[in-house]
Amino acid sequence: MARSTLFRTVWMAAILAAGVPCAHAALDIGDPVPKFTATAALGGKTFRYSLAEALAKGPVVLYFFPAADSNDCSIEAHAFAEAVDQFAALGATVIGVSADDIDTLSKFSVKSCQSRFPVASDQGKTVIQGFDALMQTRPDFANRLSYVIAPDGKVAYYYQNLNPDKHVERMLNAVRALPKATAAK
Repeated sequence: MARSTLFRTVWMAAILAAGVPCAHAALDIGDPVPKFTATAALGGKTFRYSLAEALAKGPVVLYFFPAADSNDCSIEAHAFAEAVDQFAALGATVIGVSADDIDTLSKFSVKSCQSRFPVASDQGKTVIQGFDALMQTRPDFANRLSYVIAPDGKVAYYYQNLNPDKHVERMLNAVRALPKATAAK
């Protein structure tokens, strides 16, 4: 395991064990979200991701995560990868965002995301800040925060917890709860 990966894994475990408080989502249900474009990776290939273009096709599950290749972030990415077909059946797409560089995320998109959904790099943290996903205690990292965004560009649901276990389940339930016309755009 690379030294930086080991550091991130140990750091995330310490944060979870300490119960460090994190920022609360500033965007509430019904709030419009900031539209963004970012360099993303899918299956190891980079491209320009546009939230507006994704929303034109249906709801988007946007999730922020602290650090690619840390244990919990890999668990969460794997869980989203396993559920991509369920999201697609509901008309939704998934995108992950972190402050990692695109080279790191390109590898992560293959290894942990199983080439099933894109992950975007936000090294400048403009997207992370726009969604109030910056970790207060460690401003170099995004918090573990997931949003369901309706095609009208408004927050339909959000969930924040450093523990990755419930994010996919909660996002699936939230997409299922969207009005049929919204979910099947």
